[in-house]
Amino acid sequence: MRIVVTGGLGFIGSAVVRHFAASAEHQILNIDKCTYAGNPASVTNVADNSNYSHLHADIADTTAMTAAINEFEPDAVLHLAAESHVDRSIDGPGDFIHTNLVGTFSLLQAARDYWDKLPAARQADFRFIHVSTDEVFGSLGDTGAFSETTPYNPNSPYSASKAGSDHLARAWHHTYGMPIIVTNCSNNYGPYQFPEKLIPLVTLKGLAGEPLPVYGQGKNIRDWLFVDDHVSALACVLEKGAPGETYNIGGSCELTNIEVVKAICEILDRYRPAAAPHVNLIEHVQDRPGHDFRYAMNTEKINAELGWSPAENFITGLEKTVNWYIENTQWWQSILDGSYRLERLGAKP
Repeated sequence: MRIVVTGGLGFIGSAVVRHFAASAEHQILNIDKCTYAGNPASVTNVADNSNYSHLHADIADTTAMTAAINEFEPDAVLHLAAESHVDRSIDGPGDFIHTNLVGTFSLLQAARDYWDKLPAARQADFRFIHVSTDEVFGSLGDTGAFSETTPYNPNSPYSASKAGSDHLARAWHHTYGMPIIVTNCSNNYGPYQFPEKLIPLVTLKGLAGEPLPVYGQGKNIRDWLFVDDHVSALACVLEKGAPGETYNIGGSCELTNIEVVKAICEILDRYRPAAAPHVNLIEHVQDRPGHDFRYAMNTEKINAELGWSPAENFITGLEKTVNWYIENTQWWQSILDGSYRLERLGAKP
């Protein structure tokens, strides 16, 4: 299968690239703009494979996307390119509108131009997978979970831009007949995640003996999904998913932020013991503006219809993740020496 992956140097995108490029059955074109979060070191193990190539381009450049897709002639597009950090969207929402909305529009237009010219059989087999987030649904109270039919209620510039891109993808399916599938996932974690996100941020600050910032009282709840489980779900959607459908992808693992931070501290105590327990480094800081209280995913649809469920539990997945950061200093040190130094983002609206 010939697959275009957008954002394939990012956290989830690089995991998708590593998965599919590891098989000679697939040809992979990775389209990535190489922003601050795009790291070529994340695909080092497949970068020299004959079935892998990288195009440095902006998905908002419709001319470039049209040329790339028509030349590569894909069987599928896995669209993961996105600005994704809520705190950055508070500081600079323009980048999120450009990439997540304009970029998705441009990519859909380019893919439609290509798809329109395919023979009927290839048109039917073609898939465009639009990968999105649970944050488009807004915030939950103490009970309940997001389903595929939950009304959208985004509360941050990031989630609003992703909600808009979801609507574009569905519109291109219903209006033009393109075989498009939308997925909405919960919080991902795992190796190769840019250190602005909670788990790598706390891990690296803990290794350095620095204060571990926890927003507010740390009571906000997220459903945690190991990144390789997300990749297996996307592979399942690509193989079995029905065009026009939406599938929720989650780890069935709800934890408060403070529980996550304390779990990281316990792992660091075992593998990198310090003079005092790492939990002593926890420091409660000003909460994120408009911080959604709780996310939870109902994954019954993908479980029942496609036969997918997560393989990793949070304890084993977190231990693998923390140990990866302990053992791969070179990967994250190059980031801290350049574009990001674990500073607080999005502190003020």
